[in-house]
Amino acid sequence: MKFGAPGFLPLLVVPGVLLLLWVWQVWRRRADVQAFVQRRRVPVKERIPFFGELLFWLFLLFAATSAILAVARPVAVTSLVRTAGVDLVILQDGSASMHVQDVRGNRWRRSMRFLRTLGESLRWDDDRVAMALFAHMATPQIRLTKDPNTYFFFLDHLEDTSPFRLEDDGTWDTNTERGIYWGLRLIEKDEEIRRNTPGHNQAESDNSRAFILISDGQSWSGEVAKSLALAQEKNVPLNVIGVGTTVGGLIPDPKREPNQPMLRSVLNRAELSRLATVGGGRYFELDRETDRDIANAIIEQTRRRAGSKGLQEGTQDLYWNFLLAAAGFLALGVLFLRDRVALALQLSAAAAVFVWVTSVF
Repeated sequence: MKFGAPGFLPLLVVPGVLLLLWVWQVWRRRADVQAFVQRRRVPVKERIPFFGELLFWLFLLFAATSAILAVARPVAVTSLVRTAGVDLVILQDGSASMHVQDVRGNRWRRSMRFLRTLGESLRWDDDRVAMALFAHMATPQIRLTKDPNTYFFFLDHLEDTSPFRLEDDGTWDTNTERGIYWGLRLIEKDEEIRRNTPGHNQAESDNSRAFILISDGQSWSGEVAKSLALAQEKNVPLNVIGVGTTVGGLIPDPKREPNQPMLRSVLNRAELSRLATVGGGRYFELDRETDRDIANAIIEQTRRRAGSKGLQEGTQDLYWNFLLAAAGFLALGVLFLRDRVALALQLSAAAAVFVWVTSVF
């Protein structure tokens, strides 16, 4: 235990001296009781309390000691196991199939709701997030940051619709290989910035990294295999989150001719699971588990890979604990008072102290 104001600790000498005086008073009382019993003759055995009202003064000394310790601002020193932060790189599918309305809103909006829950589940002290969107091409949105305002600012502007327009031909392709490639570029850019920044935060360099791919699926190709191999070299597992249903729905096409059939998109669960397995991560599916469970599972899995960063010393303020103990000792002492006048004085003093404490604090 440490004290923020140790200058008050010498005051403990006063209750210490008074405690010795209290012991002497107990000894005198016992001597007087024995002398009284020897002189007094009664037909029945008389029981005289061992301490009598001296117990009130003992508890009053305890209360004074607790009050002095409280004024000295005691703090308890605690040791906590400090875990490393996590770097999560979000790879969000923004292709035309994300406009399918087989989930509430559509697949894109459903993904944004999950990403908001993911942000709420992070600690944001050493945890960082980056984001890249992809269709035929990939566009990085957020570099690795531990600023939650930046993250939620982008979500606010992306929650309604994908920035890839349905009128553009590139939107009608899902190029997961480009998404993973740009995710690796975000990590490499962060490493470059930290190397060139004097006095960079060492805690961030110890973070464990992981990709979070949110998509409705695509045919797995050799190009994706190459990107996954690069991710494995950097020890960055790929967690995949499927969005959509196996029933699927029609993709809205503003350029469709009247006689042209509409395209249907379904959740390609098998290919997404395969991506997660080869990428060294896990496969999740929105609405099959709660968003909070998925977010916590990914964060905890990534954090476990980082291991422990040793013990972190913390403190806990004990001021109110000792003040409460002083009040408790005083209340216990009042129970041993038999003199009504003394009891009334004690209750009046306690009420005055209560009014003073509430007015000051």
